[in-house]
Amino acid sequence: MSDATLHATAQDPDDFAVQIADQVESFLVAVSEVAKGEDPDSAVPFLLLEVSQLLLAGGRLGAHEDIVPDERYEPDLGPEADVDEIRERLAVMLEPIDVYSEVFDPYEPRKAPVPARISDDLADVLTDLRHGMAHYRAGRTTEALWWWQFSYFSNWGSTASAALRALQSLVAHVRLNQPLPELDGLDTDVSMGDETLEFEAGAVMAQEIAGPLGIRPVK
Repeated sequence: MSDATLHATAQDPDDFAVQIADQVESFLVAVSEVAKGEDPDSAVPFLLLEVSQLLLAGGRLGAHEDIVPDERYEPDLGPEADVDEIRERLAVMLEPIDVYSEVFDPYEPRKAPVPARISDDLADVLTDLRHGMAHYRAGRTTEALWWWQFSYFSNWGSTASAALRALQSLVAHVRLNQPLPELDGLDTDVSMGDETLEFEAGAVMAQEIAGPLGIRPVK
């Protein structure tokens, strides 16, 4: 299935696969456009909207019965598209507020928060969604839906949810005129697999980032 037929009028717009694919495609295009940096003033609220809409599609996939692919083994898609450039551009754009605290599994008792990055999260979600879109564009609709559903449970659902929580919190701090907490140069050193991610979160105030990010506090 080519780009030209992705939104072909012959397809039933009420079809579940078409609706999910349309939402995935919208997210892929939107994040790529934001990463270009042409309109940084609206980046955060726009990402909040796009991640929210994507998670609606994810919720539909999560509530759907298990999707079984037509073939036992997944067809080879070739090399994955590189998202490092998008990741790096987002990191630069979001630099004041890119790092946030996340709890990986809210049902694991006494699980300590770990540092995460919105730019990393969005790039990881893009990778999962692009993989499924490659199947969809090749006409393997069931394979695409299976992948999107599987990776929603295993990776991009929780990753996008964490990014959404961070984006919503940021916008709320600014719109409610509530400065972000002073973290006093806190060093957070957390083991993440074989690597250790370190970051310093200083005194980032909502008033300082509201202008550049295009969001204004409530008067």
